Amino acid sequence: MNQNTKISGQPVICQLFSFIPDSIIKQSVSEHQSDYYYKTLTTKKQLAFLLYGVVTRCNSLNSLCKNLIFLENKLMYIGIDKLPAASTLSDANINRCSDVFGKIYFMLYHYYRQDLSDSHVQFFTMKDVDTSKVILFDSTTISLFVDVFKGAGRNPINGKKKGGLKIQAAMPLSGHVPDVIHLHPACMNDKTFLGQLSHPCGTIYVFDKGYVNYTKYEEWTEKGIFYVTRINENASYKVIETKINDVIEYAPGGIIKEELILLNISDTKQHKARLITYRDPLTRNILQFISNNFDCSDTSITLLYKCRWNIEVLFKQLKQNFELSYFFSDSKEGIKTQIWIALIANLIFTVIHKRIKECEQFITLVNMASNNMGSYVCLISLFKSKKLTSQERDLQKIQLDIFEIMRGGVFQKMKKSP
Repeated sequence: MNQNTKISGQPVICQLFSFIPDSIIKQSVSEHQSDYYYKTLTTKKQLAFLLYGVVTRCNSLNSLCKNLIFLENKLMYIGIDKLPAASTLSDANINRCSDVFGKIYFMLYHYYRQDLSDSHVQFFTMKDVDTSKVILFDSTTISLFVDVFKGAGRNPINGKKKGGLKIQAAMPLSGHVPDVIHLHPACMNDKTFLGQLSHPCGTIYVFDKGYVNYTKYEEWTEKGIFYVTRINENASYKVIETKINDVIEYAPGGIIKEELILLNISDTKQHKARLITYRDPLTRNILQFISNNFDCSDTSITLLYKCRWNIEVLFKQLKQNFELSYFFSDSKEGIKTQIWIALIANLIFTVIHKRIKECEQFITLVNMASNNMGSYVCLISLFKSKKLTSQERDLQKIQLDIFEIMRGGVFQKMKKSP
């Protein structure tokens, strides 16, 4: 290779795996006893093989096992000296509990917490909101070809219905990956996730109108927890007070009016909230937001809800860059295992993305790594190089210049006899 190319002591697959400390794997394995019945295919090996599969987007277990052959002995850097048979890896996907990989994910999150958090949020600069206390949450559905997990919606006319798995996730506004994740069948109502949240007083939840639960809103208010969301069109409420802005102010886009309302929880109980009506300056659509935060400005409420798009970007990033269209197993544990490992891969690349100070697009990082898993080029050094030099683009091999003076080495015929 070129003399100026930055070479690493390990191939790319091992460079990625080095972001997972052995101590985290050992602790997770010990806690879940996930290696108790396995002698050859350990949790660490299964994690390495499936990490390769989700990053390179292999579309079947057989394809994954055959592609591993091209790595030859390069996995020995992480202690793997034998490739798995497809049946062995299939059995591990079916029988090994996926919770061990969920544990690895959350331990990695806390291990890299400083790398994943921003010291400030550039988008949000309002002084009346502490962005470190803002939590975004939403859900996304992974479609399955078999009804392993019950899908959402009615059965089609032909009687066949695909399964689905729902990822419920919450992440801080100042972060880039979720710190709360629950996997459920797609048929489960989103509102059940509200009971899984346990954040301290002062937290601000931002979510869409699929999580309507006025009883929970009142419970949060009593605990000093705030929320920002949209109101349903069929919501039942009573207006107590109204403040309408001048038409000149909101004609190009902005706050139309703010109202103090009482949402009906039951016949005898109501929830007090503020209702903000807003016109989007780009789409000209009228949007209505509700919140129990009476301290921050109406503009801050609308900007907070706009931040909710960050978690939608996370879900798109996860589905577009890692293999979640085809699964290496049709068992419940195997499907959940692949999703957890895709989340682990997303976390690792996010850490790399932050360490190179986002000088390259996320999708470019994943594509470069997935296409060169066996290469010894140092990933981070290459990512930091914004522009390749002329020497790095020169494809001339070093071996051609080993004997620069004689051009033929010791076997060259001399013009004069010694």
